[in-house]
Order: sequence, then C-alpha cells, then structure tokens
Amino acid sequence: MATPKTRASSFSRNVPSTAAPQVPGVKSGPNGTLFLSSGISDLDKILGGGFPLGSLVVVMEDPEAPHHMLLLRNFMSQGLVLNQPLLYASPAKDPRGFLGTLPSPVSSKDDKPLNRDSEQEKGLRIAWQYKKYFGENQQNSNSQRDNKFEFCNEFDLRKPLQRQFLSGQRVECMSTQDSPDLAALHDRCATFLKQFFRTDGNISGAGRIAIQSFCAPQCTYFDKEWHVLSFIRSLRSMIRSSNAVMRTKTWPNSSRATKT
Repeated sequence: MATPKTRASSFSRNVPSTAAPQVPGVKSGPNGTLFLSSGISDLDKILGGGFPLGSLVVVMEDPEAPHHMLLLRNFMSQGLVLNQPLLYASPAKDPRGFLGTLPSPVSSKDDKPLNRDSEQEKGLRIAWQYKKYFGENQQNSNSQRDNKFEFCNEFDLRKPLQRQFLSGQRVECMSTQDSPDLAALHDRCATFLKQFFRTDGNISGAGRIAIQSFCAPQCTYFDKEWHVLSFIRSLRSMIRSSNAVMRTKTWPNSSRATKT
C-alpha cells in the first residue's frame, strides 16, 4: 500500500529559525516576519512591530517640524546601541559630524525599584487564576531587563551618544556631494548589503542604511528624475533579499522618490 504524500497548505506560516530571536535587535512577528526597531517604541507598535527586515522606508522631510530628524536620530542610535553596522549618507561635507547629535540611551539604573507593598496590593487585586500568568510576565520582563540588548531603547535627547557606541563600530559615512551621479552611492550600498544577503534560514546579524535629504538641491543629480527612480528600484530589489533596513529621507520639494 502506497503511503500518501503529505500536502503542504499554501497558507502555512514561514516560521523563522530558532536562532533568529537570539540576534540582538531582531524580533520575530506574525507569519515569520522579522522586525528591527525604529528607535521609538510607540511607533513600533503602530507599525505592527517595527520595520520589517528587507524593507525600504521613504520619509518626506518637513522643514517646519523636527519630527523627521527625531526619527532619523533614533533609528541610527538604536542600531549603534545594538552593535548593528550602519551606513549613513548625507549631502553635508562632513557627514560624520552628524553622529555627535545622536541621542544617548536612557540607563536602566534610572529605573526606580519596585515597591514590595505595591506588588502585594497588586497581587491581591488580581484573581488567583491570573496570578501565575502575571508572575510569568514579570519574570520575562526582568530577564529582558537584565539582558544587555533590548529591542527598543528609550533615548534622552539632552545627552549625546557616548563614544563607546561609536568606537569600534562599523559606521560608514559618505557625502552625496562627492559624486556627480548616484553610481558611487549605489556601489557603496551594494557593498554594504553584501554582508547581509540571505543565503540560508539562519540570521547572524542585521544592518541599517540611513540616507538624509535624498534629492536635495545641493546634490548634482537633483534634476535627474530617471536616474533617481532607477537607483531606488535597484536598491529596493537588493534590500529585499538582505537582512537590513534602509531609511531614506527625501527632499520636501521633490516627489520623485515617492513614485516607487
């Protein structure tokens, strides 16, 4: 008697490997999706977990509000705190100077210790069938707090990022004014993404790319619409097959980069 073949449903979930959640800063979500934090915990909740690995995020700059700069700084700081390689491109002549404006993570020492009396009162208000579940959640939160790496940190905008996070890190900076076209930026991004190409199910690390003021007037390719669209399409195809997240800030008066 022939053994019937096992049929695989088309709706089966692509469950990630067990090693994926152990990578610092990488969190598994529904349907096997892996996320990197944006650096803002509330934004991660709105996005459903953060930025998916292999995604290209385009943000329109607003010259009258600093929200896009807050997101950019937190995105970069979160990667550096988690020891994730970072590629930063800017139209400034000295883009590395921008690293001095990144915020510092809030130390866990600033957290106030829990009051035992308040814990007992809270336990009395919880029904006995939920008490065990509350204890498990408290143990998990304590274990995550004791862990050196967190998925999303809280940042203090008043304090600059410590040098310990900048020294020894794989931080690459380049100025988009140095090249007359997008070929140099494309090659730099391609070389950076090679270390994160997905060759198997295991994930050994993740990276981040941040491009500030893309299509800015001071760039020589500002009026080359076809070159800009080709650059983003090529970059999007490369980022989809990698364990990295790219965040691009487009110039507010240019809608070319948002047509993809």
